Amino acid sequence: MADMDTETSTQAVVGEEEPLFSNLDLFLFSLIVGLVIYWFMSRKKPEPIPEFKKIDTPAPAARETSFIEKMKKTGKNIIVFYGSQTGTAEEFANRLSKDAQRYGMKGMAADPEEYDMGELSRLSEIKNSLAIFCMATYGEGDPTDNAQDFYDWLQENDDDMSGLNYTVFALGNKTYEHYNAMGKYVDKRLEDLGAKRIFDLGLGDDDGNLEEDFVSWREQFWPAVCEHFGVEASGDELSIRQYELKEHTDINMNKVYTGEIGRLKSFEVQKPPFDSKNPFLAPVTVNRKLNKAGDRHLMHLELDITGSKIRYESGDHVAVFPTNDSVLVNKLGQILGVDLDKVISLNNLDEESNKKHPFPCPTTYRTALTHYLDITHPPRTNVLYELAQYASDPKDQENMRKMASSSPEGKALYQSWVLDASRNILAILEDMPSLRPPVDHLCELLPRLQARYYSIASSSKVHPNSIHICAVVVEYKTKTGRTNKGVATNWLKNKLVTDNGHKSTVPMYIRKSQFRLPFKATNPVIMIGPGTGIAPFVGFIQERGWLKQQGKEVGETVMYFGCRHKNEDYIYQEELEEAEKNAVLPQLHVAFSRDQDQKVYVQHLLKKNKENIWKLIHNDNAHIYVCGDARNMAKDVQSAFHDIAEELGGMTRTQATDYVKKLMTKGRYSQDVWS
Repeated sequence: MADMDTETSTQAVVGEEEPLFSNLDLFLFSLIVGLVIYWFMSRKKPEPIPEFKKIDTPAPAARETSFIEKMKKTGKNIIVFYGSQTGTAEEFANRLSKDAQRYGMKGMAADPEEYDMGELSRLSEIKNSLAIFCMATYGEGDPTDNAQDFYDWLQENDDDMSGLNYTVFALGNKTYEHYNAMGKYVDKRLEDLGAKRIFDLGLGDDDGNLEEDFVSWREQFWPAVCEHFGVEASGDELSIRQYELKEHTDINMNKVYTGEIGRLKSFEVQKPPFDSKNPFLAPVTVNRKLNKAGDRHLMHLELDITGSKIRYESGDHVAVFPTNDSVLVNKLGQILGVDLDKVISLNNLDEESNKKHPFPCPTTYRTALTHYLDITHPPRTNVLYELAQYASDPKDQENMRKMASSSPEGKALYQSWVLDASRNILAILEDMPSLRPPVDHLCELLPRLQARYYSIASSSKVHPNSIHICAVVVEYKTKTGRTNKGVATNWLKNKLVTDNGHKSTVPMYIRKSQFRLPFKATNPVIMIGPGTGIAPFVGFIQERGWLKQQGKEVGETVMYFGCRHKNEDYIYQEELEEAEKNAVLPQLHVAFSRDQDQKVYVQHLLKKNKENIWKLIHNDNAHIYVCGDARNMAKDVQSAFHDIAEELGGMTRTQATDYVKKLMTKGRYSQDVWS
């Protein structure tokens, strides 16, 4: 009884409190149990999946990365790799691979970024094989973007290349410090690894006549190849088409490219990350004229990158994809009697080629000539050679073939009639009425319209969602009385903030640069940038000002700027004087070259302030930055530094030159120059 009482009384006490498990408890308990079971099941599940995947799912990368296998499969024995930033090296590579056919061999052009370059040592598996390298140098002796991995691989690997036959044609510009550095490096490095050079390194100088350098080299190169492999030239000089035309009569217009660089509809549905194959359409928020007077048009544009996830640093370059002037496109259509809105594809006759089309297809002739093809540069000699067959006047035919030869009179004719007269393809067709090529062959031969690079004129610390461009509009009269206009600058000039109620946009991406402010903000900086060379320094000054606002200690900031007239083209005057007033820019030196009888340039001001300059460089570890024209200004500035080192450092000319070279090697003398 007693026990029962105890039990009853206990129950009574419990009954007066909450029940042991409320509905909520039960629900939460069930949920936890459910989650635990789910977690166990989901942990177990993936185990059998790899097996299942192996059987049913094809590997996503169907792209062939073995150029050896590809060459064996397609019977090719010559491979032409190109390191190309602006498309010229790629163009030369295509010409050489096409040439091979004329010499009874089979060639293919190849982007080193797409293949496993570790296979070079295996090329000897293919009889009579040869690797040709068309290598351009970018910026301060750097490899082009698509050759960066190959360059790294060459530096890190010591593979035995004794079975490899090779030759190199380098593309560069003599006005730059590191003339043809990339081509020279590839040539030397392959030799060091035991490869056999079968023809001398070719040096192409874009400051002179790159086309002539290439034609002369190529003319001697092929006979040397024939001799080396014991083959006879076929003598077949006929034009060889690489693509065949397909006209689309009944096609869904949603499948037609309208100017996109990579993915179809990429301009309608924008997806990051943005790069050279997938540019971002940045709205133009500011487009103003910078100069107060004069006959030039200097402009400042601001591009909005909000929401794009694009990041940039001061000193980087913005690449923009321009379009050709519709007036030129329409005139080409008229002169060739073409329906520009016809939808076409140019399909590679070599089905195994990675390059299925010369530009995105299907598209219209109008889109190809507007967005994809370069119609404003004077055409190269191979274009004239291939088009010669369509001239009905034998004299025209003869002249066009002559211009494409390496004979002295042919070179002179090409120089005077095409280059000196700045004749683009339209001018050639207008001045040679007997020449009327089929438009599809012309489209096959014209080079691709390339992105244009501009030094960014803003700091991401101050403008994280905006990229600023500073440029001068290119327009000039040619010897034939025509007015030629720069493609990109005239296109940018017309990018009004709103165009008929629509926002103007610019397809763009960022190219990283080595042109960087010193890691230590306390290092002094000496910036030298006449004209639009001021662009990156506007960003540098903004950044130094921002660092000061953050309470950081900032070294001396010195600016040497030059323009023609104080009242005409002293661009960014307000910004510079404001920075000077706020002690962000303690030293501002401006050379107005034409405001007095004697011309005064930035290098003259450098010498005038030589004691201060020498103290900053020699004692205070200053970093020097030069931006602008490579041909004259950059050389004259460098020479001024040689003079200062010689005079104030008590050095010989050789020592002074070495001193400045050392500054460059240490990253304390940087150049962002163009010619």
